Amino acid sequence: MKPNDFYSRFLLFHISLFTQLLTAQMVVSGTVSSAGGSPVEGANVYLDGTYDGTSSDVNGKFEFSTGESGNQTLVISFISFETFKLIEEVEKMIDLRIELKEDIGALDAVVISAGTFEAGDNSKVSVLKPLDVVTTASALGDFVGALQTLPGTSTVAEDGRLFVRGGEAGESQIFIDGIRVFTPYTASPNNVPSRGRYSPFLFDGITFSTGGYSAEYGQALSSVLLLKTIDEPTQEKTDISVMSVGLGLGNTQIWDKNSLSVNASYFNLSPYNAIFPDRNDWEKPFEVMAAESVFRRKFNNGLLKIYGAFDATNFELTQEDINYEDGLHFKLKNNNFYSNFSYEGRIGDSWKLFSGGSFTRAFNDLIISDQLVENIDNSLHLKLKLKKRFNKHIKLNFGAEYFYSDFKETYAADNITDISYGYNNPLGALFAETDVIFIKKLAAKVGVRAEYGSFLEEFTLSPRISFAYKTSKNGQLSLAYGKFYQQPFQDVIKFSDKMESPRTDHYILNYQFSYNNRIFRAEVYRKNYHDLITYSDDLPNFDSDFGNDGKGYAQGIDFFWRDNQSLKNIDYWVSYSYLDTERLYLNYPYSATPPVVNKHNISVVGKYWIENWRSQVGFSYNYGSGRSYTNPNKPGILQEKTKPYNSLSFNWAYLLSQQKILYFSISNALGFKNVNGYQYADRPDNGIFDRRTLRPAADQFFFIGFFWTLSDDGRDNQLDNL
Repeated sequence: MKPNDFYSRFLLFHISLFTQLLTAQMVVSGTVSSAGGSPVEGANVYLDGTYDGTSSDVNGKFEFSTGESGNQTLVISFISFETFKLIEEVEKMIDLRIELKEDIGALDAVVISAGTFEAGDNSKVSVLKPLDVVTTASALGDFVGALQTLPGTSTVAEDGRLFVRGGEAGESQIFIDGIRVFTPYTASPNNVPSRGRYSPFLFDGITFSTGGYSAEYGQALSSVLLLKTIDEPTQEKTDISVMSVGLGLGNTQIWDKNSLSVNASYFNLSPYNAIFPDRNDWEKPFEVMAAESVFRRKFNNGLLKIYGAFDATNFELTQEDINYEDGLHFKLKNNNFYSNFSYEGRIGDSWKLFSGGSFTRAFNDLIISDQLVENIDNSLHLKLKLKKRFNKHIKLNFGAEYFYSDFKETYAADNITDISYGYNNPLGALFAETDVIFIKKLAAKVGVRAEYGSFLEEFTLSPRISFAYKTSKNGQLSLAYGKFYQQPFQDVIKFSDKMESPRTDHYILNYQFSYNNRIFRAEVYRKNYHDLITYSDDLPNFDSDFGNDGKGYAQGIDFFWRDNQSLKNIDYWVSYSYLDTERLYLNYPYSATPPVVNKHNISVVGKYWIENWRSQVGFSYNYGSGRSYTNPNKPGILQEKTKPYNSLSFNWAYLLSQQKILYFSISNALGFKNVNGYQYADRPDNGIFDRRTLRPAADQFFFIGFFWTLSDDGRDNQLDNL
């Protein structure tokens, strides 16, 4: 090697070494803070794709050396904040000032909850689980019965439907997978409660809004109940049920990306009534046959669900009536078909598409004394909705829907020529709503709904707005306002189209605290009713003078507390509602409290698992203060009240083996002598209107059932369904 070559290589080596030493000296430094300027200690800071990095100190400062050069990606992450990334030349990453944004998707982020109870395994804060629908003692397997243990509902035991915050039952609408259910309740005679028509076993999510609900839903003055069916079953199985009131059989099959669930049931109260006769004279005891199926197919970007149900109800009886010496004869045949389809899927990374529809055909053949009524109601609902998520802070939900009802009725009676009448009622709607999450503590939902009904030739516009602010890690305040329209009920609109839709304005203030399986809610509300329907006769008919002269209000406060943490193996909840309401509507001469309203409602529900007994036992206590009724022997209307309602119910599920269950329940176990109201004679006797007490058809109801499941894993049972 020549001396010049040696010196050249020596020089190059030291130049290279000097360069490496220089790059090893590159320092990355800065400060990490939150949006409020507070330092963030412990943030993870590093160059992406390298081992170079550190953590921020107590003052949010960080500093580390790196041998990297040129453009690099600096990453800063910390729990409950969005991950920060900076692409820059390393040489310029000195004395950085990094402000992290709160991660609004974190578990403790604010949730808009004014007026809304969530019930589902996937909800952030659930007041009920799907299991509660069928394990609440007083519910008797009816999802409406379980919801009646929540605040905001009234105890109208003889009816069985939902009465929310002073509203009529028809003011609450029910939707399955976002699609309207037009006839959600089974048919029943007077003074016998109806039940929800659809099986609770189908649903894994329930949202019950007692007011202030989304602009996506309309035609409901008081509340909406949103039911979500199970997306995908986990295994094939067969369920067999043998009950004191009937039989049931269900089967689920899964193949490829498809699944099919089929349920059939038959109920007949003849054997039960023979052992436990009630106050009715049954000529044909209550009998119902029902079948329903759900087909599901999973696509690469979406899920299709098709649901169908049919039930046929048949009964005939004579009920005691003070105006008929031999009682009032009542006979009903009812057939109801309901089908529903929905598809929900993704379009690209940020769009979601939802489309669905339902068709209902309800047929009633009714005989009341010498009067014959036959009606058919065909109803349709179509819906298309799009969702766009712009970023973590803003998402938009908009769509259109169409409702159509075709109602026909024939009336016949002695000495009267048959009368046929009905109506066609199309109604279209557009809605749009945006969710804005300003920061993790503050969110808003702003929407508007527009409807046009050609039958009433009416256009309505309904703005809705809600705010939620997180006051602490586990507590938050919510505020909601909205306008809600609903067309007149069928018993009125079938006689006249010269009316407008009644309207309510909702104002709601809500506080909610949830921590470690404990939930507390308190909600104050005010509802103002406008344009309520009035008519001139005792009952609406062709000759009635209809109008929109009515008005009213409902106001009160609801409390709810649930705890399944403090007491071992015990889960319980308590709810209380105070309701003050008056209305001028129907044929009322002045404002009064309707007879479906309790001023005070209390529910206490408890469940206890006894390991040694292989049993789950539960109880429900319901209290409702007296309801108003009219005494014609005194001036005025609705001037007196019944005595309070009380009921204590028990249930007991015993596991004979893993897949075989024996179940027993009794409602009103203590035999409270409840009074639903009073019926007065049409004519006075010596100036006094005589009366009879309206008692429940039976003071108590007993139920015994055996439930057997055959499943792939050999472990699944129907305890969740009891």
